[in-house]
Amino acid sequence: QGQLVESGGGLVQPGGSLRLSCAASGFTLDYYSIAWFRRAPGKEREGVSCISSSDGSAYYANSVKGRFTISRDNAKNTVYLQMNSLKPEDAAVYYCAADRACVAQPAYWGQGTQVTVSS
Repeated sequence: QGQLVESGGGLVQPGGSLRLSCAASGFTLDYYSIAWFRRAPGKEREGVSCISSSDGSAYYANSVKGRFTISRDNAKNTVYLQMNSLKPEDAAVYYCAADRACVAQPAYWGQGTQVTVSS
């Protein structure tokens, strides 16, 4: 059975950086579009970024554009989210998710990793 596992979350000061990883086991990420979502306490889930399986196109929410970069390493069966210039409002639980395309409701989800941005 396939599984997505996020890692790389933690506590960082405002202006700092983190790199989140989304590793797949039991299936190959090559054929899937991978998205990152986040949910902060009391807020709706927000789509952050997505990388397409078809042509590698990357999409970003306006709130993270220019600060976050999504990438994939098919050899490692892993997708990354490089987060720079972090702000307190970026604090949330971050989830990766997989589907055949970049969609609002992907079929497969990881368990999430906590990102805290605080001084």
